[in-house]
Amino acid sequence: MSVESLVFARVLHVLAVVLWIGGVAMVTTVLLPAVRRLRRPEERVEFFERIESRFAVQARITTLIAGLSGFYLVHALGAWSRFGAAEFWWMHAMVAVWALFTLMLFVLEPLWLHRWFLARARRDPEGTFRLVQGLHWILLTASLVTIAGAVAGSHGWLPFG
Repeated sequence: MSVESLVFARVLHVLAVVLWIGGVAMVTTVLLPAVRRLRRPEERVEFFERIESRFAVQARITTLIAGLSGFYLVHALGAWSRFGAAEFWWMHAMVAVWALFTLMLFVLEPLWLHRWFLARARRDPEGTFRLVQGLHWILLTASLVTIAGAVAGSHGWLPFG
């Protein structure tokens, strides 16, 4: 494995995470609060669906790139043993966050979540958007803790080591 391929993989990995989690932050902190301020519930669902469906494409691409580049980096650096050490907790967290988003974006959303959201939003638009925003805050918080841990850990700060 050349130094250039490792640098390229890291660059792809970081860019993918920035676009993916940055998008989650945008949806959580800007889009959902704006949608909740629309007057008619029908407007809320339609507007949110239109914007979120465009972001879902970006999120699918970026999570795929993040996963592939992350796997490549672990393999190329021979870092598999880190998964057995508590001080590398952020490695587990990266995989867990990635797996959760991948499951949601590629399995749950197309097979069930999209229909559930539409049906629930028609019955209870306020409650649905509160729930969706709360879940987004949980995902964003987990993602940001993971990113902070990964940056600190990859630069030598291993608080549990």
